[in-house]
Amino acid sequence: MSLGAPPRRRVGLLGGSFNPAHAGHRHISLEALKRLDLDEVWWLVAPQNPLKPARGMAPFKTRLDAAAKLADDRRIRVLDLEGQLGTHYTVDTLAALQRRFPRTRFVWLMGADNLAQIRHWRRWTEIFNRVPIAVFARPTYCFTGLAELAAKRYAHQRAAPEAARRLAELAPPVWAFLPIRLDTSSATDIRSHRAPRRKGKGRRTAAKRR
Repeated sequence: MSLGAPPRRRVGLLGGSFNPAHAGHRHISLEALKRLDLDEVWWLVAPQNPLKPARGMAPFKTRLDAAAKLADDRRIRVLDLEGQLGTHYTVDTLAALQRRFPRTRFVWLMGADNLAQIRHWRRWTEIFNRVPIAVFARPTYCFTGLAELAAKRYAHQRAAPEAARRLAELAPPVWAFLPIRLDTSSATDIRSHRAPRRKGKGRRTAAKRR
């Protein structure tokens, strides 16, 4: 008796510097697992984000280890895939993953802040044409993201939130905006609070945020 081919996995991809990983990353991941009916979420920790300066970036292993500790869920896998694949841009990483895992249905996960600036990413329209995209609400960015070029260009490919559970099976280009409980965690704020303090006029003052 043939048992047939193994079932196709549904995997959400959350990329970023994770400098550092924070509760917002985990919140989005858990929501994605539930709302998109995913088997796993992979955190793709980037050695260096091409759109961010190297200055102020913690060592890669430090970011990778901290992310793994924070994830704390067997369904969330923290990976050094860009390093293994030799890719630097999301579009190239997606292409390499689809070649390596042809039976896996990938969904790109991102916050509304990234929807607002994805037009600056390399070959960003190809990203939309490669995988379904799930956009999650982020504080202060929801209206900005939905008013930006990407949301307007792909307005007719936007799926209703109630279709999210089958998003992984839909043919791209397709994307969904998911209004979830807002998490105010911010890597920028965390780094700001961790910044070294300096003396000034008899007292210690926080270093200015860069």
